[in-house]
Order: sequence, then structure tokens, then C-alpha cells
Amino acid sequence: MVRHDITLFTDHDIYLFKEGNHFRLYQKLGSHPMTVDGQEGTYFALWAPNAKRTAVMGDFNGWDKQSHPLAARWDGSGIWEGFIAGIKKGFVYKYHIESNFNDYSAEKGDPYALRWERPPRTASLVWELNYEWNDREWMNDRHKVNSLSAPFAIYEVHIGSWRRVPEEGNRYLNYRELAHQLADYVKQTGFTHVELLPIMEHPFYGSWGYQTVGHFAPTGRYGPPEDFMYMIDHLHQNGIGVILDWVPSHFPSDAHGLSYFDGTNLYEHQDPKRGYHPEWNSYIYNYGRNEVRNFLISSALFWLEKYHIDGIRVDAVASMLYLDYARKEGEWIPNKYGGNEDLDAISFIKRLNEAVYTEHPDVQTFAEESTAWAMVSRPTHVGGLGFGMKWNMGWMHDTLKYISKDPLFRKYHHDQLTFSIWYSFSENFMLPLSHDEVVHGKGALIGKMPGDEWQRSANLRMLFGYMYGHPGKKLLFMGGEFSQWKEWDHEESLEWHALNYPFQRGVQKWVTDLNYLYRNEPALHELDFSKEGFEWIDCHDWEESTISFIRKGRSTNELILVVCNFTPVVRENYRLGVPRGGYWREVLNSDAGIYAGSGCGNAGGVMAEAVQSQGRDFSLSLKLPPLGVLFFKS
Repeated sequence: MVRHDITLFTDHDIYLFKEGNHFRLYQKLGSHPMTVDGQEGTYFALWAPNAKRTAVMGDFNGWDKQSHPLAARWDGSGIWEGFIAGIKKGFVYKYHIESNFNDYSAEKGDPYALRWERPPRTASLVWELNYEWNDREWMNDRHKVNSLSAPFAIYEVHIGSWRRVPEEGNRYLNYRELAHQLADYVKQTGFTHVELLPIMEHPFYGSWGYQTVGHFAPTGRYGPPEDFMYMIDHLHQNGIGVILDWVPSHFPSDAHGLSYFDGTNLYEHQDPKRGYHPEWNSYIYNYGRNEVRNFLISSALFWLEKYHIDGIRVDAVASMLYLDYARKEGEWIPNKYGGNEDLDAISFIKRLNEAVYTEHPDVQTFAEESTAWAMVSRPTHVGGLGFGMKWNMGWMHDTLKYISKDPLFRKYHHDQLTFSIWYSFSENFMLPLSHDEVVHGKGALIGKMPGDEWQRSANLRMLFGYMYGHPGKKLLFMGGEFSQWKEWDHEESLEWHALNYPFQRGVQKWVTDLNYLYRNEPALHELDFSKEGFEWIDCHDWEESTISFIRKGRSTNELILVVCNFTPVVRENYRLGVPRGGYWREVLNSDAGIYAGSGCGNAGGVMAEAVQSQGRDFSLSLKLPPLGVLFFKS
């Protein structure tokens, strides 16, 4: 029996829903266990405006499509609802939807479900989130950790392949196991945050989570929602922030998902020139529909509020911004002005960021945006898209292209190193060496390095040293920090056995020490997004493939000198001008023996001499190690 006299919606809810400004729909739509007149049961609410009939079906009624119908609200919202007694937390269900069009009917999972069956099963579960958080100290102080002037050294992780249990059939770690092992490792290596590839429920494991069906549910592959909460809680208690990859750009065509939801293109555009993504064989959200905007922004706020997430990284922003993304001439529809900008998507992105920062000013949003779109990380009130930071894809491509060249030829490509500074302060940039660079035949990072084993390891240490010296926050995909040999495979664990070898241990030790230096030296992170925090010493020495620069903190006393030698030649008596006299301590040297380097360096530091160089009154005479990076502090 279904009761249709019960609702969670007020008139104000419906007004906001229709207007496109209801951003906590997870409190209203979906399944909600409750007690009514002494009867335990569940209230269901579903948006399906083009349905002629909807019903709840599941284990509780033998998957009967007729016995438990929902009723359409009278207000034209397209919402169907009803209370079913006896259905409790843990019951499995789907919605049966019969359309007003084309005799279409389908069994759909609940778009607002808090939990789904473990794939390959596809039903939703009635659920409620009951968890007692213990991260109050973190939540009270995280505005400091997540500030734009704070250090961000992000460890990007795919949960299913970070570490497995080979003794038990190569099974995944579950959320609770991962909580402790990941927290211990991240603390040991000095990263400030972890960023998780999408954990929202997804039917195809090989999509790495980027083909999402459950925007309000962590995947059941690794345990129940409360265990994922435990993992975040434990990371927070250990001083580690958590960022989630989030995918509002497209969704899969699986029959139990959002596609053709009520017999119409409800969540996606009707015209495939706008609604179908040719590159990913998936559907594109209709950002011009208010209810779809509600759905997506509600998802973003849900993870921030219910799971205490510290930030969301929005995937594939470029694919949202451009109507002709991955399309040939004639395969896309211009906007009303004749341009290729998706005006609805732009409006949605701005509204998303406004909602996030209004409700949670102590978190950050990150854009994976690969074009030269202006002001991605500038506030909406000055014309920007409103993100907190943007991935610097140009820096990544140029740097990897440069570092992969034989050192003999690097001098002819010196501008690939120096060009990034010309635009480094036009956005709040993050420097990513992400999962995308170690898949699909691209090989592991170490495999991109030229030379013999020693040179490859030195080149990789040099790459990381240059990255940590360069303005911008840092992101490194798992496995890179210890020089994994193999390309990343989501079906296997990382090659932890590689740490039995000195070069791999040396790279891991180097990354650890870089992280601690970066975190502890304000000059390396406080002014990441300001030209006041950077000054070239010498960017013109292309002949010897060296660069040198100063990083500055807010205090005039905070100075770090970074010197990079991108050749295997030791540079003796290499003179560099510095801003002041006194002793310059060599705080890090990538060629030190503890990193499996050759041990070439400057005996711990150098006294500045009153000898003019590069237009400065004081200078240092340095010994530059081969394929090495030096950090000095005055």
C-alpha cells in the first residue's frame, strides 16, 4: 500500500526547484526512511515529468511493476512521490517508469540514491547516513590549510589500484583498510592532500569513475558509505585534506542510468549535436534546464556537506565550455550569437562556484581546463568562471616534452622551460603530473626520461625539483613519487616492490624532502599566484641549459634560490647574482647520495661575494651537479 498524502516538499521548495536554485535536493528527492503514524517506511520522490506512470519495485514486492505506484504532484513540477510502509534501510529498489511517449518503459536506478548495489548489479538501496564525525579540529581550522596562500602538495590516487592484497586474489583494499594505510603513507611522504579519482558509483570499473551514475553515492566496490566517511575522517584526523574528482561534463548510456530517463531526453540535450559526446560515447547534460542544474549543484554541495570533502576537481571543463569540442564542422550547433561557447554551461559553472564558495568558503574548486579560456580562476563578479584554481596543462605538456629530449638537444628548446612564467600569474595555477600522463601507451614518468638508469633517475628527480620550485600548487599521481617502472594499470597494484631498489628509494626520498621543504618554506608557496613571489636570476643561459630564479614569501626575509642544470655536465664555478650578501645554505640537492645521486654539490652552502653578476651586487660561485636541482636559503 502506498500513501500519497505525505511529502517533504514545501511550496518554497517547488518554487526553488522550478527556478533552478534548489541546491539541496538530496534532502527531498530520492528515498528517505521515516516513521509516519507509528509505521516505519520510506518516502520516495522522483523527477520524471514526461512519465504517465511510475512505481517502486524491488525485493520487497518481488519486483512487481504495478503494486507500488507513485503519484504525480499537482503543481506541474514533474515530481512523483509516495510513502511505502515496511520498507527500511537496506532495501533494494528501482523505479519503473512508463512514458507518455513511444510506449517507452524502463527500470531506472534512483539518481539521488545514497547507496547502490555493488557493480555489476545496478539497483539502488534505501539508505540513510549515520556517522559520528571526529574531525572537528580539522573542520574548524581547514580554512588555513585550504587557503590559496597555503601549500598544496596533492597525491592523486585511484582507490582500486593504489594497493591490493595479492594473497587474497588481488582484491581491492576496502575503505577502512585504505584509511589507515593511505594516511600513514601520505604523512610519511609529506603530501598535504589526497585527490581521489571519482569514487561516485560507476558501472564500468575501467572508466576509473569518470562514467558516473550515482552522483550521491560512493562506489560499493570498497564498502558502504559510512566506511568512506571513516576514511575521510581518519585522513582529516591525520592532517590530510581530501579532494574529489567530480564529473558534471557527461554521463554514460547505461540503461539503468540517466539517459532517456522518462522516455525523453530529460537530463541530456535532445539533439545529438549537443547531447552526445563523440569522444567518450556518453551523453552531455542539458545545462539550460533548471532541474538539471539543481541536480548537479546539489551533488557538489552534498559531498562537501555530508562527507566533509575539502574540494572538488571538476573534470573536462573545456568539453563543457565549447560547443564544438571534439566535433568537426557541421557536427555542432552555434550559440545564439553564432559563437562556439556553450552559454548554458558557462552560466552553470559560474553558479556552481558561487554556490560552493557561498556555502563553504573554506574549500576549493579546481578546473581541469586545457585551453586558453580567460579568467577560469577569477571570481564571477569580475567576469571569471569562479574556480579557485586551474590545472596548468600548458606547463605540463611543455615540461614533459622538454625533459624527454636528449640533454644534448635541450638547449634548442630552452623556451619550453621559460615560457610558462610569461603566463604563470594570469590564473591560480596548479602544476599537474596526473594519471592522464601515465596511461594509454604514454608509459610511466620514468620511462619518459632519456639516458641510462642513473640518468633517467636523475632526470626524474630534476623534473620534480623544477616542479616544486616553479610557481603554482603541485599534484602528482600515485606511483610517480617512487619512480614506478610500468605504466599505470587500474587492474593492478602499484609496483611497491620497486622500493627494494636504490634509484626508486632515492626518488621517493627526494619527493618526501621536497614536500617538507615546500610546506615549511613560505617563499615556496605563499605567493604562488603573484608575480611578487618570483624573480628570474638567469633565464637566458640556453647554451648550458640552466635556469635560476628566486622564490619569495610575504616577508622580505623569506628567499629561496632555485638553480637547475638540465645537462649531465658538472658546471664548476658557475656564478649567479643574488639579492643580498651573507651565507646561502644549500637546503636541498637532488644529486645528494641519499637520493642515489653522485654526491656533487657545494658542501652545505656558499658565502655570497661582493662580485657583480646578472645586475646584482652580490653573487655566488656554485658547483652545479649533473642533471641536478639545487635549493638555497639565505
